[in-house]
Amino acid sequence: MNFNSIFDISENKDSLGNKFREKRFSFFLEKINKMQKPITILDIGGKINFWENRDLAGNLNYKITIVNIEKEKSNYQNINFEIGNATNLSQFANKSFDIVHSNSVIEHLYNFNNQSKMASEIIRVGQKHIVQTPNKYFFLEPHYLIPFFQFFPDKLKYLTLTKTKLSRLKKWNKKFAKQYIKEIRLLSLKEMKILFPDSKIYYEKFLGMNKSFTMHNF
Repeated sequence: MNFNSIFDISENKDSLGNKFREKRFSFFLEKINKMQKPITILDIGGKINFWENRDLAGNLNYKITIVNIEKEKSNYQNINFEIGNATNLSQFANKSFDIVHSNSVIEHLYNFNNQSKMASEIIRVGQKHIVQTPNKYFFLEPHYLIPFFQFFPDKLKYLTLTKTKLSRLKKWNKKFAKQYIKEIRLLSLKEMKILFPDSKIYYEKFLGMNKSFTMHNF
């Protein structure tokens, strides 16, 4: 295993982030294995390799629709990809999916108003939902892998990302760093309970602390 891949983004199968995703997904799989097949899943903000890494790409028991802002070509009969916005899913009818799934997306919406819109749409279009997001108060900021980075002033974040290799062992592109700093807004447990008031909570633990929250109604 390449040492650098451990600190890569979660889409890298060898990354630390993907290892956590695998554990969360086993909880999800345990729930959906009990459901009648085929199951329709709307994945908000997802990517095809997420389902490839979990051996569900090509499995006709799962009819997966991915909505994302960037188009991705699907070579799988059971995966349909659509351009869309997480805050406005008006192309889908009420309760039109068995499950709405979203993993580490809701914190990328700039502000709480957009996050509220996404949560409302998830509840509207899905009979069931499972929505994961990092814990704002976990000591390690998961997007940058720097302790307490979420509480740094924006100017210090930018300088750290573009002038040092403290984040993921690399210097970030200046334009990308500026954009990323704007879009990331981590959520607290209190806020997630406001967004998903009738949901149960799956707590992802690391060193005895809550690393992330998954809101679901299974």
